[in-house]
Amino acid sequence: MKRFWKHVAVDAERGIRLDERPLRTPGRVPLVLPTAALAEAVADEWRAVEDGQEIDPRAMPLTGLGNAAIDRVGADPALFAAGLAHYGESDLLCYRADSPEDLVARQAAAWDPLLDWARARYDVHIEVATGILHRAQPAVTLARLADAIAARDAFTLAALSPVVTIGGSLIAALALVERAATAEQVWDAVTLDEEYQAERWGRDPLAEAGIAARRRDFGGGVRMLELLGD
Repeated sequence: MKRFWKHVAVDAERGIRLDERPLRTPGRVPLVLPTAALAEAVADEWRAVEDGQEIDPRAMPLTGLGNAAIDRVGADPALFAAGLAHYGESDLLCYRADSPEDLVARQAAAWDPLLDWARARYDVHIEVATGILHRAQPAVTLARLADAIAARDAFTLAALSPVVTIGGSLIAALALVERAATAEQVWDAVTLDEEYQAERWGRDPLAEAGIAARRRDFGGGVRMLELLGD
């Protein structure tokens, strides 16, 4: 679809209007945002489309996440939250290398503070394993982490989704949303292994392009959290 509208505005209910026509989600529900800051940012994505230019969903991450919050997450927030909670069962931060020593040290330096925060914040025990074989977490740990993510509203869950799924860490995402870690700290933590391999063996253009795409999607989730005030 190419740009057909002349003006973009935010109405009194924080909905987006294209030439007075309400912008709707793919599910045909008006795209109404929970904060004025997020509504203006979504409107800016539509203002940025030039006359005659085709709409590129990749250039509209906030619109996409808003659509998902309403159409997908809002339909059953508990079910969506449960899907994210599953990442706590095999959280990236809990699986460590046994060598070489510099990688072991870097993982500990980046990941241990996040695990220590989660242990104190939720009063839980978290198992850490060496290697890739699954090690079960205590049931109470999983339950408390699941409760922490389930307490979030649909828009926050939509924003957290790329952070959790791209990073592979529920704990890092919770640390981000609770402001126990910055977005840069979380990104560096969840991409530590890839960065280490790139430093050691060189950077592959295809791999770098994939990382850039993930960073873009990760950044969209982070930006939405900021605009939600979380």
